[in-house]
Amino acid sequence: MEYIQYVVIILILLVIALAISKSKRKDFKIEVNKLIDCLGGRQNIITYEVNKSRFMVTLHDISVVNKEAIQKMGAQGMVEIDNQLKIILGNNAKKLKKQIDDLK
Repeated sequence: MEYIQYVVIILILLVIALAISKSKRKDFKIEVNKLIDCLGGRQNIITYEVNKSRFMVTLHDISVVNKEAIQKMGAQGMVEIDNQLKIILGNNAKKLKKQIDDLK
């Protein structure tokens, strides 16, 4: 009888943990659209590619980029070289490229 109570408690804790983790997960498509807007829109993006955890994008006009908003979205860092912006996104970089490919 005692074991059943422990099993029930563990199951309840697992359900709560899953609910918390799902609530913290953001809708990635919305994030992709926000990132594109922060980069100046689709018309401002010339090329983009992924290298491990970095999302590299070449832009027509880098001055229209909202770097603060990109940082707030979870970018771990950014490097600007001429008209290219390298955004360190961690594991989401590959997922981001796939989502942008799907939008085209």
